[in-house]
Amino acid sequence: MRVLVPDARLVAALAPAGADHPDLDVVVWHVDSDAEPPAAEVLVTERPSARERFDRPARIHRLRHIHLLSIGYEWVLPHLRPDVGLSNSRGAVEDATAEFALTLLLASLRDLPRAHVQQREQRWSGYTTRSLHGARVLVLGHGGVGSAVVRRIEAFAPAAVTVVAGRDRTEDDGRHVHGAADLPALVADADVVVVTLPHTPQTERIVDADVMRRMRDGALLVNVGRGAVVDTEALVAELRAGRLRAALDVVDPEPLPPGHPLWDLPGCLLAPHNGGSTEEFWRIATDLALAQVRRLASGQVPLNLIRAEGGAWG
Repeated sequence: MRVLVPDARLVAALAPAGADHPDLDVVVWHVDSDAEPPAAEVLVTERPSARERFDRPARIHRLRHIHLLSIGYEWVLPHLRPDVGLSNSRGAVEDATAEFALTLLLASLRDLPRAHVQQREQRWSGYTTRSLHGARVLVLGHGGVGSAVVRRIEAFAPAAVTVVAGRDRTEDDGRHVHGAADLPALVADADVVVVTLPHTPQTERIVDADVMRRMRDGALLVNVGRGAVVDTEALVAELRAGRLRAALDVVDPEPLPPGHPLWDLPGCLLAPHNGGSTEEFWRIATDLALAQVRRLASGQVPLNLIRAEGGAWG
């Protein structure tokens, strides 16, 4: 069984699986590579850096299974052959992304970019900022990342946290999750809106011009979900007017091209889709990739199965 992995580090990490399965052949091929992929049964991959490369896994001859080094899989589904299985790294990235959401949120509220500018200018000048303490926070999404974000925000008591997801429900812990229909009304009371939603037809541009118009003057929009969940053109208009602020780890388009307004607009803090990129994430994700390869080589059902070989959904 040949397995394609994005870098030599994963080749070394999968060596124990090779000891148990002598026919295992691990080859480096990155989805962003210009080289044509070699034939292989399994692909372990990151998300491509650009939309035009989303279809590259479909060009792998003999492919039976894709294991993603991420949670999100919406990018690959339209290009996945019906007989190819799919699994993700659920459990590896949620804490890292939630931690980064809090990093962006606090850095923006406490205006750390201003402190950095003053440091470069060697200028000691105090200033007053807003804070998470006392803020009203609306979190969009209550999956793995969204629930991890909520737990961290609530550590900054007495922050008031409201959650919106696809449908109205009460979780096992008693938390009320509002449905998407409540978003326009709820957003008007929030000082901070944190987006953790995946990109689906239902969530595309759910944070649109109307939602942003309803946000309070000076409110902060944090996005660690997917860029296409937010209407970029509408956000640019609000930032340009100075009415809203934003802290973004994901954008649309991505990667953000040179000359795009988001690079230079005031009140906008940008990160290059870096939320999950921690050493701890890579340790957990690598261990999971090793477990997946072992299971696939032994004919076992993979962990975190999204779609089985043959198209059955997990």
